[in-house]
Amino acid sequence: MTNQWGDFLQTRFGASIDEFGVVHFPEPSPAADCQLFDLSHLGLIAAVGPDAAEFLQGQLTNDVRELSNRHTHLTAHCSHKGRVIALFRAMRLGETFYLQAPAELIAPTLERLRRFVLRSKLSLNEASAALVRIGVAGHSAADLLSRQGLPIPERDNGLERYDALALIRLPAPVPRFELLGPFAEISALWQALIPQASPAQAGDWRRLDIEAGLPNVYERTSELFVPQMLNLQLIDGVSFHKGCYTGQEVVARMQFLGRLKRRMYLAEVECPTPPQPGDELFAPASTSQQTDGWVVDAYPLTDVRHLLLAVAEIAAVEAGEIRLGPDGPPLRLREPPYGFADTTR
Repeated sequence: MTNQWGDFLQTRFGASIDEFGVVHFPEPSPAADCQLFDLSHLGLIAAVGPDAAEFLQGQLTNDVRELSNRHTHLTAHCSHKGRVIALFRAMRLGETFYLQAPAELIAPTLERLRRFVLRSKLSLNEASAALVRIGVAGHSAADLLSRQGLPIPERDNGLERYDALALIRLPAPVPRFELLGPFAEISALWQALIPQASPAQAGDWRRLDIEAGLPNVYERTSELFVPQMLNLQLIDGVSFHKGCYTGQEVVARMQFLGRLKRRMYLAEVECPTPPQPGDELFAPASTSQQTDGWVVDAYPLTDVRHLLLAVAEIAAVEAGEIRLGPDGPPLRLREPPYGFADTTR
């Protein structure tokens, strides 16, 4: 986050910024149809240079060649064992590739990626302060943005440019968009939208990700999952025809030769202590010698009711209940909005 953007939100809209750089707004009016989000809790890595595309192609699960001025996608950076170290939304704006992930993962992932640069002609830098990022969500979000003269992407993951602004349509139960651009343009847009949209908390953006079945990876869950456990093959997060990348052999072997034993579900649970990413699940019917599953992400709906994304053993889900820990409450599991393809061969 730039100091200029932080000062703008604090002085004009009564926001506070905590020690982790997360912006908190006064509680919005419940009557607002649309919500405005500051997305400074997400960070950016920028890759630029003549070898940037080739370098990223060898490090990420998705096909960098498919990024364009009309399309973004999810993509993961994996360990040699095929475990997801970081999960990004990747985009190409001009000659620069941007990778967006929770801010806590930017510095360690950037350090790791730089180890592979060697003689490649590119620069990798943290770019979280280079572009201000905001979100708009609500049933009238598309109309609200269109009235500001902005072109609206027609499909999920679609990208449109308008002068210095970039606009991305994101999957969600209600229309949802991310906008990126310089401070002057984003602050002017924020002020134009504020009469019809209420500032909302970063946690509410997280809830929209969970409801859409879109995972995030955090420090506590880095290197826990292979991409298919997070349903990345169902949500345009992994390519099986792009060629080699770090961890590709493990990921491809699971897809074509193995049997997927765990996948990600949408879930609810009632407990007084809020679940956290990385919390372990317990399945009485499981025959696995490994952990039965994990919480991927969580959002409190009430003081005791929580919305989750959870990776669980498929056979155990079909055979019986899944609990939050051996003595914890049971989870109510269901398919994410995009459903499950035939991934249990």
